[in-house]
Amino acid sequence: MSNLQLLSVLSLVGAIATFAPAIAQAQLASVSTYTQNAPQEQRSGAEKAIEVTGVRLNSTPQGLELILETAGGQQLPVATPTVDDNSWIADLPQTRLVLPEGDYRAENPAQGISLVTVTQIDANRVRVQLVGETAAPIAEVVPSQNGLVVTVTPATAAPTAQTPTETETITEGEPAQEITVTATRTAEEPQDVPRSVTIINREQIEQQTRLSQNVGEILGKLVPGLAVPTQSSSNFGQTLRGRNIQVLIDGIPQSTSRNAQRDLRTIDPSAIERIEVVRGPSAIYGDGGTGGVINIITRTPSEERLASQTQIGISGALGNLSGDSLGYNLQHAISGTEDNLDFAVSGSLTTTGGFFDAEGDRIPPDPNAQGGFSDAETLNFFSKLGVNLDEQQRLQLTFNHFDDTQDTDFTTDPSVNLLPGRQKARTLEGLNLDELPGTRNTLLNLQYSHENLLGSNVQAQLYYRDYLTEFFPFDGRNFSNLGNQIYQSRVESERFGGRLQIETPLFNKGAARLLWGVDYFNEDTVQPVTTFDRAAFAASGGLDFLPTGERTWTPPLELNSLGLFAQLTWDVSDRFIVNGGVRYENADVSVDDFTTLANPDTVIPGGDLNFDATLFNIGTVLFLTEEINVFANFAQGFSLADIGLVLRNAQPGFDVESLNPEPQQVDSYEIGVRGQWETIQGSLSAFYNESELGTTFTAPGTVLRAPERIYGVEAAVDVQPSDRTSLGGSVTLQGGEIDLADDGEYTALDGFRIPPLKVVAYVENETSPGWRNRLQALFSGDRDVFGDSIAFGRREVESYLTVDYISSIQLGDAGTLQIGVENLFDNQYFPIVSQIQANDSAYSAARGRTVSIKYSIDW
Repeated sequence: MSNLQLLSVLSLVGAIATFAPAIAQAQLASVSTYTQNAPQEQRSGAEKAIEVTGVRLNSTPQGLELILETAGGQQLPVATPTVDDNSWIADLPQTRLVLPEGDYRAENPAQGISLVTVTQIDANRVRVQLVGETAAPIAEVVPSQNGLVVTVTPATAAPTAQTPTETETITEGEPAQEITVTATRTAEEPQDVPRSVTIINREQIEQQTRLSQNVGEILGKLVPGLAVPTQSSSNFGQTLRGRNIQVLIDGIPQSTSRNAQRDLRTIDPSAIERIEVVRGPSAIYGDGGTGGVINIITRTPSEERLASQTQIGISGALGNLSGDSLGYNLQHAISGTEDNLDFAVSGSLTTTGGFFDAEGDRIPPDPNAQGGFSDAETLNFFSKLGVNLDEQQRLQLTFNHFDDTQDTDFTTDPSVNLLPGRQKARTLEGLNLDELPGTRNTLLNLQYSHENLLGSNVQAQLYYRDYLTEFFPFDGRNFSNLGNQIYQSRVESERFGGRLQIETPLFNKGAARLLWGVDYFNEDTVQPVTTFDRAAFAASGGLDFLPTGERTWTPPLELNSLGLFAQLTWDVSDRFIVNGGVRYENADVSVDDFTTLANPDTVIPGGDLNFDATLFNIGTVLFLTEEINVFANFAQGFSLADIGLVLRNAQPGFDVESLNPEPQQVDSYEIGVRGQWETIQGSLSAFYNESELGTTFTAPGTVLRAPERIYGVEAAVDVQPSDRTSLGGSVTLQGGEIDLADDGEYTALDGFRIPPLKVVAYVENETSPGWRNRLQALFSGDRDVFGDSIAFGRREVESYLTVDYISSIQLGDAGTLQIGVENLFDNQYFPIVSQIQANDSAYSAARGRTVSIKYSIDW
């Protein structure tokens, strides 16, 4: 980036800083609600109080909905809510109650809630108080264009310390509390879960999309234990606690039996409400969660009758602000609630330009031979329709279609592999390829719930998923096991399934609850390839891909899986919780007769495989004080080895039934402590997990089934030194080993499994009302455990540091301006997955300084 360009950017920021206070002051009555607001005594006395002209109380399936309406359709500010004995209290500064009846009062409006009041406690301050029968209700403040909405859920136990998740920061409109449904498949507060949990809410997702629309990159910067972003479309190499992640969208698995490693590239952030991450093995959703579970929750309808938001944006590399790097984003969402019906619809279109590193060179579109998303067009359409059949029953239908297509004129230059020394990957222009790389993912999800069916809470789900991933072509002329072919492969998968779960209270008014149920799915997967003319490829210097035919690489696989589970949660006392359960899984894999790329004329007979697993978990949470709790957990997770990966390399005479179908079973042990004080929140956990049969992937396309052990520590802290400033970060350090010969001699696991030290830090400040700024840094350490090895996954990893800047300024009724600068200091570095590649053609640098400017407005 030139000095002139840098000066322009600084001038832009300076201009915003100059005019922001004036704009924000003029539009103060329209500024959105903050989780942390300045006390009333710090506000200007000249500010006019907002008048509350109406208070309504509606019943919901979860409890109550308290709506405060304002005369001019203005949003209401709210100070940080507090809990006192059985009461939840929130004060509204610069607010006046002008109801005909004076103060508002409702006694026993719902089971578990004894009183709701809205009162004027001084000239310009209104207090909302919710009183529970046995404990303070769980409440969430939702800013509204016409006032304020508070959703209320009765508490089921006495109040305990609210332990923060590692990513909870002071962000605009952030709710005071969150719940997670991932850990035990039932609504629980994070502090009640006996394991490490991270929740990323909608505001945090929107904040991070000012830098990237890639979900994997968002999570890599926010979740402890998760490896740093790969800067590709693949999550290969982005492990969670050294093992694979199980990605769900509303409980629907995103993996395939022929693992394409695109699980985090199947939905656009515009369709996501929040993301729940449970770190460590989990079997509660079945196969795949050996490293943890990432459950993506789709957008929820607005509580208002109709709400609409439009966002437009532009992005580009600051050193190459031209048509090559420019990208555009357009998204629109509408949602609302009318009587017993609610809906949410959104659409987004994102075009991504070319990526450039800090030296100004174009990054290959397939950066580390795992797929990319530069020069791409991404379309996402989401819709959700719900109906409350009565106060206890709900039916909901969700549809999401994600289509990501990479239309590029560039490809990777293979000649760098012939040059001496370590060479940075570079591009060739003039690509001629008919089948465009990309991912398509379509979901259809029907859910039904009944909160009191014979005393139990019943949830049922039916889903369908259609999935396709198209890879970049691969030059296999030097690989006999690939038939010396140049080919382009794709994974096609179709899955349907269903879940039924029932939560039954056992005794002591639900202090002990049993969650039990059944899961089933059927999946058909195949990996065909298109082969290309080798002479035309060679004559064009690797640019022309002329199809010569279609072949099957991984044969069609049909997988049927049935799982039975039971999970007991017992609130033994106000300070002690026990949680434990069991899951039994049985699966059948059917393989058709097939041929391989290496032996196209030899038919290998198919066959059937069967495997089962029984897994257990138990954990406890002990609240030492109202601020501190400790937890301990033992959990098992399992995953099936990538059978398709083995089959596609099968030799003549291979017998499918000779495969070892036993799944990888991981035993995990974790202890931790969490604390929350008024201005400080923190957590510290240590883990150890082991397995007898690993699933480590090797370059020739095989799976190593050998004993493994992984261990590490994670720490996080968040501090609010003032009501306008927050700062914090997290540290992740882990190690891992494998016993390749199964003789008790362990050696280090490769770099795709075990990342080096990861440190993230942030500081965020509300510089003036309506203007927020955030600096965040990510440090990835070095790792050198294989000497001078240059083998796949075993190269030395060098450290790097990158800093991002995020800013947003609210322009009152005119909308919000958002600015993001990725890699602010234009550092030239290489992602870990690029550093550990065997070939230099996959040794791609990371993106240099990149800017994104977005504007959004609520209608």
